[in-house]
Amino acid sequence: MGIFNSLNASASALTAQRLRMDVVSSNLANAETTRASQTEDGQWQPYRRKTVTFQPNGQSFQSHLQTAMGSSTDSAQGVEVTDIKEDPEPFNMMYNPNHPDANDDGYVAMPNVDPLKEMVDLMSATRSYEANVTAMNANKSMLMKALEIGR
Repeated sequence: MGIFNSLNASASALTAQRLRMDVVSSNLANAETTRASQTEDGQWQPYRRKTVTFQPNGQSFQSHLQTAMGSSTDSAQGVEVTDIKEDPEPFNMMYNPNHPDANDDGYVAMPNVDPLKEMVDLMSATRSYEANVTAMNANKSMLMKALEIGR
């Protein structure tokens, strides 16, 4: 295990959490967007909520083989974003016959974004980001102390 492995793990987590916060911000910004994408038949669809999927780094066959053979003891390899998926939940139907996107019954398909759920996700991502900043600063101060000992 190298001395910079924990810094690399924290840096990858910071990058992943920042992307997660960007996706949540995009979801909140489009919470009222009824014309986000157009289907093949020319119909507009509302914005569909997006979610981020994480995976630990080093999940390849080679890394598992090296760990099993004892040649690798790296446990802190960080995290990576594997996918940004659209939430398959149905759109929220809201009765508003005066809306330009209302159907014949007067209902408007609204995005499947729940602002409360997004705020909880944003707070979780923010706390994870702060925890990784704290871990990175602690590791940096330990490395600085080690350099002072070496003088």
